[in-house]
Amino acid sequence: MSKDTLNIAVAQLNPVMGDLAANILMARDARMEAKRQGADLIAFSELFISGYPPEDLIDKDAFLHACREACEELARETDDGGPAVLMGTPWLTDDGKRYNAVVMMDGGEVTAVRAKVDLPNYSVFDEKRVFDAGPLPGPIDFRGVRLGVPVCEDAWSEEVPECLAETGAELLIVPNGSPWWEGKTDERVHIMVQRVVETDLPLLYINQLGGQDELVFDGGSFALAKDRTLALQMPQFEAAVQMINAKRINEGWTFERGQIAALPDDLEADWRACVMGLGDYVNKNGFPGVVLGLSGGIDSAICAAMAVDALGAHRVHCVMMPYEYTAQHSLEDAEACAKALGVRYDVVEIHAPVEGFLSALGPLFEGTKEGVTEENLQSRTRGTILMALSNKFGSMVVTTGNKSEMSVGYATLYGDMNGGFNPIKDVYKTDVYRMAAWRNAHQPCGLMGPGGEVIPERIITKAPSAELRPDQTDQDSLPEYDVLDGILRGLVEDEKSLQGIVADGYDLETVGRIEHLLYIAEYKRRQAAPGVKLTSRAFGRDRRYPITNRFRDRRDPAHPQGTTS
Repeated sequence: MSKDTLNIAVAQLNPVMGDLAANILMARDARMEAKRQGADLIAFSELFISGYPPEDLIDKDAFLHACREACEELARETDDGGPAVLMGTPWLTDDGKRYNAVVMMDGGEVTAVRAKVDLPNYSVFDEKRVFDAGPLPGPIDFRGVRLGVPVCEDAWSEEVPECLAETGAELLIVPNGSPWWEGKTDERVHIMVQRVVETDLPLLYINQLGGQDELVFDGGSFALAKDRTLALQMPQFEAAVQMINAKRINEGWTFERGQIAALPDDLEADWRACVMGLGDYVNKNGFPGVVLGLSGGIDSAICAAMAVDALGAHRVHCVMMPYEYTAQHSLEDAEACAKALGVRYDVVEIHAPVEGFLSALGPLFEGTKEGVTEENLQSRTRGTILMALSNKFGSMVVTTGNKSEMSVGYATLYGDMNGGFNPIKDVYKTDVYRMAAWRNAHQPCGLMGPGGEVIPERIITKAPSAELRPDQTDQDSLPEYDVLDGILRGLVEDEKSLQGIVADGYDLETVGRIEHLLYIAEYKRRQAAPGVKLTSRAFGRDRRYPITNRFRDRRDPAHPQGTTS
């Protein structure tokens, strides 16, 4: 029997990878809320039961059987006359196929299964490695309405939606696991508008929420009416269950206008992504809190502010570890930052352990010139102290290197690179400054940190320095950060040739040197802590370069040599 209205609850929630019992409980609570709102159907994001992306968990049959059992358990609960459930889940078929699937649960049973056809295999996605591609799907007949359910990538090209339209679909519901990166919001809407134009069908886009290792899912679910107008916009970086009403009209179905949330601007979105990624990594992995070195510099200050926004001041421990090259202003600025954030703050002098290392190594170093090795002993001593605090009290060490430094290897293995997670791993230094200034001017709604100036102004305005030798600044050996970051964006984000970057106004010798530093630092980045992906080309899951690599895009005879440590 056909009907003229369909009330759909959109579940934009934050599942935990592999915690099937908790995810089912979350789904059950959401369904009760949907029932209270009068929903006919509640729809969840891609692979909600398992969490996304499950990666090689899909190779484990016990995991797949557990996912199917969890779905069947939830399906039995739909015999109460309440909303049906459209759920994303891994699905192991009787003949051994491993699908990225959605299942319809209604009347106490699983009534339909549809498998993802187009398995993405680019950027952070690696689905062809673990899933089988499903057949082209037909619509699901749900209480007299034919629902087309293309899964995530299936709606990013035209084939599957067109197949669904041609086989009678009246509405498109698209469950997604679409990670955040800069520019993604506009890209999603643009692509989905194309699908509406091509199919002449209204479309509901449901996105996952939350941090999963280096990926952050921002939510931001939305619906497009048949005339391509925005009918629903859910918030980004917030969990929500919201209703959207579909209505049959003369020309077919459309969505009635629902709630339209205001979306954050670019800086706020980046900040929230960093905070959500850090908070979920700490909480989902069971750490009681975090500990980090607070140096009086911009990177550690912004990471401390993000940690407080994510976890609350009571779960953040900051430690200043001065040596003889630590400036008085750094001591003052670190203390002021800790006070502004309200965190526990301790000072641990490192003179004795550094001198102990130097004394122990003295006979081996005799006759050599003091240099980078001795400088790095300071960093490695600090890293050892932070790891000792982590081992003793259970807090995770937050490491604080930005993308500019990690690009050119200006970080010390087993020193300042020590840590479990880095919220600014994919943030260039110039953007670190922009984000710090933004946070001082804003107190993001729903986060746990205080308002006002949480990063002292002097930290933002003073010249950056590792303070490993007298009067050191970063620009002793690097170009100004606006120049460095411009070159790095060309090399990393855009994969430009050296000549292409020179054509943008940069010096050839400088570009060649930065390219060389970028390549020889790959071995360090392989050993770096995971961190939030913000750009289209984050180190790690996105940019996979060989460590052993002699290629240089050289256009002149100069060939810089040497390594950093």
